Amino acid sequence: MPEPESLEAALETLEGLVKEMESGDLPLETLIARYESGVKLTKFCRDRLTDAEKRIEIISRDASGTVTLEEFETGSDD
Repeated sequence: MPEPESLEAALETLEGLVKEMESGDLPLETLIARYESGVKLTKFCRDRLTDAEKRIEIISRDASGTVTLEEFETGSDD
């Protein structure tokens, strides 16, 4: 499976895999292959979101133009 072009494309493909798997019409080997693809897509999405979190360290400028970085707070208690 080629790497998706974007997070959105990966999520769309992942949603399609889930629908296929939930249908109950797949043979076991195909189901396992879809599951493996889903795991790879999930990792891709997780990696992209982690990268985005790192980039979303909020850049703010004070009156003198000094750039300060503030860590992005996710709001989760994880």
